[in-house]
Amino acid sequence: MPDDTLPMPPAAELRLAELMRALSDQNRVRIVVALADGEFHSITDDFFGLDLHKSTVSHHLKTLREAGFTETLYAGRSCQVRLRVPELNARFPGLVAALTSPSAIADVTGNVPAR
Repeated sequence: MPDDTLPMPPAAELRLAELMRALSDQNRVRIVVALADGEFHSITDDFFGLDLHKSTVSHHLKTLREAGFTETLYAGRSCQVRLRVPELNARFPGLVAALTSPSAIADVTGNVPAR
């Protein structure tokens, strides 16, 4: 089991303005979409399919965690991240569904959804 959980705001203290600020970067939206199943994922160099330096991905993950979107666990050298789907849905119903809808995904990927 993981050794450490990095600090994040409690669910009751999530603020919509901070969440929206965290989504001001398209790469962070892509990360949210990649984590949409709410399960913990091991972070590898190509997990998010982003062509970014590891330090940039770390910065994006930190921004999402500090806003309250994600939970990050460390066990030794292993890092796992999950989208806090239950907490986000309880505080802001429909937010995760809106962010992971086909039209939202098309917006960040440039793929037009089929009609």
